[in-house]
Amino acid sequence: MSGTAHKSALRIVGRVCSLILGMACALLIATTAVFAQDQVREAIIEYTDFATYDAGIILPAQITDDLMDDITFIDTRTTEEFAEATIDGAIHIEWRDVFSRLDEIPMNRKTVLFCNTGALSAQAAFGLRVMGYDNILVLQGGFRDWTTER
Repeated sequence: MSGTAHKSALRIVGRVCSLILGMACALLIATTAVFAQDQVREAIIEYTDFATYDAGIILPAQITDDLMDDITFIDTRTTEEFAEATIDGAIHIEWRDVFSRLDEIPMNRKTVLFCNTGALSAQAAFGLRVMGYDNILVLQGGFRDWTTER
């Protein structure tokens, strides 16, 4: 084989090896993503299999004055809504930011998430409970019911 033919063959082999390596990496990434999705799916199924219908919720009337010091409140509404009015002592973490600010969410005391109605905070609370935060509750009816019932 001539030197030119040998170099050409080496280039082709190099390209084929790069292609095979790229395909192997893509397969590994895809497999990892599918495995991660399976883990999330299993965690959600496990949670819903054992959760009771009232798991993770609390009504404003259930939070008596003597319990206020034992609860961390997290206001998941917008910055503007939080600035206008909130539950005394509440921490502000918008519902979309909850998972990027886990270090601010206690795991060792009752923590009540609330928004205006309970719908958005329920999404964040569900995710937290699936992640193992069994101390998380949603204020049923949200801040709207809190202001009318307390």
